[in-house]
Amino acid sequence: MHVISLIAPPATLDPALVASLQSAWGAVGDAVWLSPDEAAEFPVAVPPGNLGRVRADLAGMRVDVNCLPAGDRRKSLLIADMDSTMIGQECIDELADVAGVGARGAEITARAMNGELDFEAALLERVGLLKGLPVSVIDEVIETRITLAPGGEVLVATMKAAGAVTALVSGGFTQFTGRIGNRLGFDRTRANTLIEENGILTGDVARPILGGDAKVAALREFSPDTSQAIAVGDGANDLGMIGLAGIGVALHAKPMVAAAAPVRIDHGTLEALLFLQGYSRDEFARV
Repeated sequence: MHVISLIAPPATLDPALVASLQSAWGAVGDAVWLSPDEAAEFPVAVPPGNLGRVRADLAGMRVDVNCLPAGDRRKSLLIADMDSTMIGQECIDELADVAGVGARGAEITARAMNGELDFEAALLERVGLLKGLPVSVIDEVIETRITLAPGGEVLVATMKAAGAVTALVSGGFTQFTGRIGNRLGFDRTRANTLIEENGILTGDVARPILGGDAKVAALREFSPDTSQAIAVGDGANDLGMIGLAGIGVALHAKPMVAAAAPVRIDHGTLEALLFLQGYSRDEFARV
C-alpha cells in the first residue's frame, strides 16, 4: 500500500482536485484532510505511473504531490542540511560577499550543489576566498544576513515532542551550525570547521572534510535502522542521505537533486515534512 500526499499553500488545495486524483489513481480509501484546504492524503494500491506528469501539471497551482509507502511513516530521526534548507542562505556565499568576492563564490556554490563540481574541491576553493577575513565577520553575517527557513522551528519542535532525535548535518561550518542549530532546537549538529588564527580566517578548513559521504555516515550513526529517518536537503551532497532515509526529501532543490530524490517539495515550507509523515496541523507544536 502507498499514500498519495497533496500539499498546497493554506486555503488553496481544492477538494475537487483531491477527488479527481482519487478517481484517476484508483484510491482504495477515503481522503484524510490533515489541514483543511491545505494538506490531504489518500491510499492507493500501487504508485501511479504518471506521477511526474501530474506533478508538472500541478506546479502552476503550487501543489506538491508525492507517493510514499503507507506504513511506519512517523520517523524517529530528522536529519537536515542547513544552508538553503533550514536557513534561506548559503553561509559561505554570505561570507564571500562580505569579503568582496561574492559573485565568484556564489558561482562555485551553485555548480557544486547541482553536482557539476566535486564538493570537496569546490569547498576548498571557496574557503580560500575567505583568507584574511576577520572572524568577527561571522557574527555580523549571522546577525544581519541569515534568516530561518519558514516552518523549520515547527518541524523540529513537533518531531522532538513526538520523541524523535533531530540532527543538523551540514557541509558548511561549525561556527554557524552551533548557533543556528541551538536557535532551531536541534539535538545534534555536525559540520566542517573554518580554521582561525589570531582572530583571522586562514582560508582553510579542518580535516577530514564533511561532505556527502559523511552525511550518510551520520545518518547511519544516529539511526542504524535508516528506514526510521526522514532526511531533507537541497544539494548534490545531500542525495546520499536523501536516498538512504525512510523518507528522503528534496526541498526547493537544485534540478538534478529534485529529479533524483524519492520525495520532493517544490512549493511548501518545512512544515510539509510533517504532513508527509501523516501529522495533522492540530498536532504541530507551538513555537
